[in-house]
Amino acid sequence: MKVGVIGTGTMGKNHIRIYSELKEIEEVYAFDVDREKTEILQGYDITVCNTQEELLRHVDAVSICVPTRYHFEVAKSVVENDVHCLIEKPITLTVAEGKELLNLLKDRSLIVGVGHIERFNPIVREIERIIRNPLYVEISRHNPTSARITDSSIVEDLMIHDIDIVFNVLFSGECKLHAAGNNDLCTALIEFGSSIVSLSASRKSSKKIRTIYIEEEEFTVEGDFMNQEIYVYRKPGRYGIEDERYTQENIIEKVLVNKVEPLKEELKTFIACVNKGEEFPITPVQALNNLRICEEIRRLNGIF
Repeated sequence: MKVGVIGTGTMGKNHIRIYSELKEIEEVYAFDVDREKTEILQGYDITVCNTQEELLRHVDAVSICVPTRYHFEVAKSVVENDVHCLIEKPITLTVAEGKELLNLLKDRSLIVGVGHIERFNPIVREIERIIRNPLYVEISRHNPTSARITDSSIVEDLMIHDIDIVFNVLFSGECKLHAAGNNDLCTALIEFGSSIVSLSASRKSSKKIRTIYIEEEEFTVEGDFMNQEIYVYRKPGRYGIEDERYTQENIIEKVLVNKVEPLKEELKTFIACVNKGEEFPITPVQALNNLRICEEIRRLNGIF
C-alpha cells in the first residue's frame, strides 16, 4: 500500500516515522505547504511532493496532520479524490464543518477514521475489561505551556481525549454536563445517572499528568496513561488499631499491561481497516459527537 502524510509538523513526522517502519507500506509520500518542514525529512526513505494534488495521485490512503483549522479543507479534498484518510483529532474545527464532512462521506465506500490516540493506549482496553459499575471517575490531563497548539482551546487540545474515553468506552446514554474554566484551564463534571465523572485539563501545569481514577463499590482503579500502568485496590480485609493508630490491610493488584506505542497501534489499525474494508474504531460520527461535547463545555465556560 502507498500512503501519504499531509502536514509534517510534530505529529506528521511521527506518522512518517511509523509508516516507514510498517512492512505493509510500499512507499510513503509527504507534503507540507511549509517547504522547510519537508526539507528536514531527508533521513526518511520517502517521496516529498510539491503539491497536495500530486500526493493524492500516488497514494491509497493518507494521514491528515495539518493544523485543526485546515482539517475540513484538506479532508474535503482527500475525500473528493476518493482516498482513504485518517484525520488527527479533532475531526474539524467546528461542529458545522464536521456535519458537512459527514455529508460528503455519504454514499462513498471510503475508510475515514479520526485519530483519538488514547483509544489505542493498552490501559484503556484493560480498564474497560475490569470495570463493572463505576460510581466515580476522575481523569486528569495537565501539560506545561506549549507553543505547539495555536488554534484549539484546552478542551479540543487535551480534554477531548478523555471525552472520547468517557463517552465511547466507559459510559453511554443521557448525561448532565457542568463546566468551569478558561482557555488554558478547564474542569468538567458529567453526571450519568448516579455516576459522576470529573475531567480536568490544564496547559499551565509544571508537571505533565495523564491519570485516571475510578471508584466502584468493591474496588478502586488507578491508571497512568504515560507509564501504561494500572493498579486495582480491593476493599480492606481487616481494620484495626495498632499503637493507637488506625490500620487497614488492602489488597493491591498490579495489572499486567502489554506496553505499546499507541500511535503505532493506531496506524497499524488504520492500514488493516483499509486493507480489509472495515470501519475504523473511531468513526467520524463518534468524533463529531466528541466535538459537540467540546463545544458545549466551551459554551458553559464562556470560551468561544
